[in-house]
Amino acid sequence: MNIKTPVSELTSRMLRFRSMMDLQHPEWQYAVIFSKINLLYFTGSMPEGMLVIERDGENTLFARRSYERTLDESLFENIKAMESYRDAAAGYNSLSGTVHLETEFVPLAMYQRFLKHFPFSEVQSLDFQMAMTRAVKSDWELSYMEASGKIHQKILEERVPALLREGMTEAELAGELYQVMIEEGHQGVARFNMFDTEIAVGQIAFGDNSLYPTNFNGPGGQLGLSPASPSLGSRQRRLKQGDLVFVDAAVGVNGYHTDKTMTYVFRKPLPQFAVDIHNQCVDIQNRVAEMLKPGNIPAEIYEKIMSELKPEFLNNFMGYGNRQVKFLGHGIGLTVDELPVIATGFNEPLVENIVFAVEPKKGIESIGMVGTENSFVVTSSGGRCLTGNHPGLILVE
Repeated sequence: MNIKTPVSELTSRMLRFRSMMDLQHPEWQYAVIFSKINLLYFTGSMPEGMLVIERDGENTLFARRSYERTLDESLFENIKAMESYRDAAAGYNSLSGTVHLETEFVPLAMYQRFLKHFPFSEVQSLDFQMAMTRAVKSDWELSYMEASGKIHQKILEERVPALLREGMTEAELAGELYQVMIEEGHQGVARFNMFDTEIAVGQIAFGDNSLYPTNFNGPGGQLGLSPASPSLGSRQRRLKQGDLVFVDAAVGVNGYHTDKTMTYVFRKPLPQFAVDIHNQCVDIQNRVAEMLKPGNIPAEIYEKIMSELKPEFLNNFMGYGNRQVKFLGHGIGLTVDELPVIATGFNEPLVENIVFAVEPKKGIESIGMVGTENSFVVTSSGGRCLTGNHPGLILVE
């Protein structure tokens, strides 16, 4: 299905990005976008190519593969075919000075090839300006995140319990869960900004496998299939009575994600102390959500919540052992991990329609990772949940 991003969306996004560049880099002259996700954001298509934004000139999308598909998908006003950077450079008379690039994305070899034909003398980053432009969602964008959230709620709150059966492996659950996600309308892929990060379905773990260390910057863990594929879940670990089941999965519709974690207990409730810890995590989520209002500061939300927690609770909170992450939530949209973050150092006031995934979690030895995660829109009355309000620890008989 070819869902075309409206011209009004493309125009608004470009104007906001240009305004942010004017404010924070008043001398900027050229910005060049290479990453497919940011190309999708600005043009409505994901070609191999680049978008050249001239401060005092045109915005031009150069599409290499595939120019024809890009013409079919995109309502962007100025699309040109490109075989090489030489082709694109031929249309510019003067290319010198500073260029602003996605320095978190562009490899050195790509930049060097680009520089042969676009001989800028200096490069500066536009990553923050790009991220903060994307952070505030339009009603059009929110409509897809709301659709994703409804699918997410149905999958994790209604359909997963029917998949759980004694003796199944984590890997089997991951495969069956992926099929359910596609059936319900998931776009089939979850995208991340985090360098070199792949997650096919999510973090799937039984018992204390959810405490196993990973290279993923989040509180949960999983053993995975192998060192070469530390995801999807283990082929050896089988579900048994009394297990805590941990499922942290992202769902997406038309590029826009929601994030949600749900926990289940198989045929036997957890010890009461573990339930109490879990419920405290749910309470922390709800308190954070109450503060997701325009004007509030993410760093202050983080510091207030953390300062109220007792030292014994902080042990293994937001991770296990020495692998604790230093945030309570993260922005989400075209990627699962966006700015801003509910963490120290994020001092820009919140704006209506930023969306956060809030995920307070705590590891418990020999039991696993308890806690919750849901996606919330910043509104004047606090965070509006997109992904449901079930507290978790769903008992599966």
